[in-house]
Amino acid sequence: MIQLFRSYWREMRQVEEIVPGTWVELTNPTAEEVASIATTLGIDQDDVLAAIDPEEKARVQTEDDYTLIVVDVPAREVRHHEQAYNTIPLGVIVTNDNVLTVCSEETSVLSSLHQARIRDFSTEEQMSFVYRLMLRIAIRYQQVLAGIDRQRMDFEERIEEVGEESDLIRLHELESTLVYFSTSLRGNANVLNRLTRYAHLQQEEWRDVLDDAIVENQQAIEMAQIYREIIDGTRQLVESLMDSRLNSVMERLTSITIILSIPTVISGAYGMNVEGEWMPFSAVPHGFTLINLITAFVCLIFALILRKRKLL
Repeated sequence: MIQLFRSYWREMRQVEEIVPGTWVELTNPTAEEVASIATTLGIDQDDVLAAIDPEEKARVQTEDDYTLIVVDVPAREVRHHEQAYNTIPLGVIVTNDNVLTVCSEETSVLSSLHQARIRDFSTEEQMSFVYRLMLRIAIRYQQVLAGIDRQRMDFEERIEEVGEESDLIRLHELESTLVYFSTSLRGNANVLNRLTRYAHLQQEEWRDVLDDAIVENQQAIEMAQIYREIIDGTRQLVESLMDSRLNSVMERLTSITIILSIPTVISGAYGMNVEGEWMPFSAVPHGFTLINLITAFVCLIFALILRKRKLL
């Protein structure tokens, strides 16, 4: 899908044709769309398709007439029937007159710019657009990370109720998301550091935006690392609680087994093929009832002893 936008008095509007100062947005483009845009803007088709590859790494590539920037942005996905986040490549190609963004799917980082009044974005200032986009990407990472931390806190509030495999899977998905984010944020940091080499050629205001993007990206890296360590500690706590509960259940089962073995031993003794005169209560009226009462009394004594020792 091809969408064209241009800023008018800091308001983003959709346009019908590509003119100088146009932002061209490609979302999951077809081969025909890629060929058309590449021909119109004078860009190599392979560079346009770079961000479509999910394995593409964050990088900066400078050509004679344009600069290719590939960064990673957060994206929603479903893993193990649970809503989660991953990262996908976003390609930004800066020409002398236009900015082209390419992504394999719609992303909130770009969709938030559509038909929005944004004071700081201008499609006519290509590098300023890129720097502010990088700043918005870093802030978006921080927002998603804050949401992940809230999920972790909600999980910890009901940690005493946790006992199913689905809870551990959900915690594992949060940890996996933080691993993806940490890797992508470090790649984005390398891109930002590479862009600082060209910052001295730009306006002072643009350099300030780039510095802000670097700071926010570094803060997102630190947030991802801290949250990952906290979730790792939470996972270990959950595993310890589940092991403790399992040990408690095993202790109770062992105690119940000991109590139930008492009637088994007594009934087994009376089931031996020996003379009745040698068996206690064999000739006493209601002997069977007495033996059962004595057995129950002995079981009760053992149960009280085990309960006192907190084994039952």
